[in-house]
Amino acid sequence: MSQHIISPEITFHTEHSDADFKSRVRKTTILLSVITIIELGIGLLIYNIHKGENPNHTLVLMFKGAVCILTLAKAYYIVSVFMHLGDEIRNMIMTIVVPLMLFIWFIFAFIYDGNSYKNLRNTYDKHFQESAVEKQEKKAEAPAAKPGGKE
Repeated sequence: MSQHIISPEITFHTEHSDADFKSRVRKTTILLSVITIIELGIGLLIYNIHKGENPNHTLVLMFKGAVCILTLAKAYYIVSVFMHLGDEIRNMIMTIVVPLMLFIWFIFAFIYDGNSYKNLRNTYDKHFQESAVEKQEKKAEAPAAKPGGKE
C-alpha cells in the first residue's frame, strides 16, 4: 500500500537561523530588564509620594498609568518573542488577541458594576451608613497607642 498525500504541509514562516533567534531573545531580555528597572523606580517614587505629608494624587495616578502601560509593553514582548506569536499569521494572532480584549473588557465591566453597587449602597442603605459612621467615630475617639506598647 502506498500513502497518498492529500495536501502537503504548508508553512508561513521564513526560516530563521539559530544565531538570529538567540540575538532576538538577548535583545528582548535586555529590553524587558530595562522596563522592569523603570517600573521599580516608578514604584519607589509612588511609595515616597504616599509617605509624604501632602501626597499629590494626580501625580500618583499618572505614575500608576505609566506602570500599566509599561506592563502591557512587557506582555507584548513576552508574547511576541518568547511565545513566538510575532511569527504567526494574522488570523492566528487575532484568534488569541480578540478573546483577550473581551476578557479585559469583562474585567472593566465588573469593576464599574462593583463601584456602582458600592455607591448605591452608600446612598440608599441607611443601616450601612449608620454602621460606617459609627466605625469612623470610634476610630476618631480611640486614643492613639504609644510606641513600644507601654502606657
